[in-house]
Amino acid sequence: MIVEQNVPLQPYNSFGIVARAQHLVRIRDEADVAALLADARWHDTPKFVLGGGSNIVLTGDVKPLVLKVEIMGRRLIEDGPRATVVEVGAGEIWHDMVRWTLDQGWPGLENMGLIPGTVGGAPVQNIGAYGVELQDRFDSLDAIDLQTGETFTLDAAQCGFGYRDSVFKHAPGGPKDLGLAGRALITRVRLRLPKPWKPELGYLDLERKMAETGVAEPDARQIFDWVCAIRQNKLPDWRVLGNAGSFFKNPTVTAEQCADIIARDPKIVHYPMDDGSIKLAAGWLIDACGWKGKSVGNAGVYERQALVLVNRGGRTHPATGGEVMTLAKAIQTSVYERFGILLEPEPVVI
Repeated sequence: MIVEQNVPLQPYNSFGIVARAQHLVRIRDEADVAALLADARWHDTPKFVLGGGSNIVLTGDVKPLVLKVEIMGRRLIEDGPRATVVEVGAGEIWHDMVRWTLDQGWPGLENMGLIPGTVGGAPVQNIGAYGVELQDRFDSLDAIDLQTGETFTLDAAQCGFGYRDSVFKHAPGGPKDLGLAGRALITRVRLRLPKPWKPELGYLDLERKMAETGVAEPDARQIFDWVCAIRQNKLPDWRVLGNAGSFFKNPTVTAEQCADIIARDPKIVHYPMDDGSIKLAAGWLIDACGWKGKSVGNAGVYERQALVLVNRGGRTHPATGGEVMTLAKAIQTSVYERFGILLEPEPVVI
């Protein structure tokens, strides 16, 4: 185990924000965590777990000890009549893992192709796209308690999945609060791919692809290719134009609230949910407030998708975390003043 000092974090966050870690340890297996916690110098030090850095905004140098998760490995652990179960190291790139499952003939993750980040970060955010969320394909995960050093396993119910939410995003707050933010390091994730496979085609963009191509019954690989093409058309490549993907969650409102907004803004994009609530398109709300293409310093709103905030300064003159958050707060204020809705950011602000 080597503790690196004064480590640049610009290569490790998809926004490309300049910041440094005072101390950083690369976690390549469970033994690295055990060695770290056995060292009296670091046992009680505050820690920050870093995966792919695709869902964070750095607003300054990181003082907690950064644990850079680089645990690799992919393997099949079950191939039964009802499901295929695979186990993947937390440091694996999510998109590469999705493509690997398809290459092996194990469909089920194709709607979540090209989502940036690592496998270990996927449960934290309960990532999802085009009608499928991680919780729909989740089996269990292994993690290490960063206070006690004990290894534990969680199933889907114990992860407390919600819309872009999980126990890993909440701090412990009492005997009934099982929040694990800052306390757990995910090491391996197991995904359950159900059989028989059924395509998820309920999104408008996928319906358009079916109409354009004339393919009425696409296989998993075709859906994967469509999803990748759609995302590449709508969203900037973070390696070219720094960003953290969708910056705000799509808000949900009651049917009555939605009807009131529609009376004033009939074109608002909205989706009825199974529980009777209505999900509103945050990108539409932001665009309606005139933010598309606008900037604060070198932080801007992407011209093709108002839900994405970008780093216009590149790697040489990058946006600061302060500029990103100033822009985000201005957008929140505009949307609240016009629609009475407070947008909630998706990335973790550090």
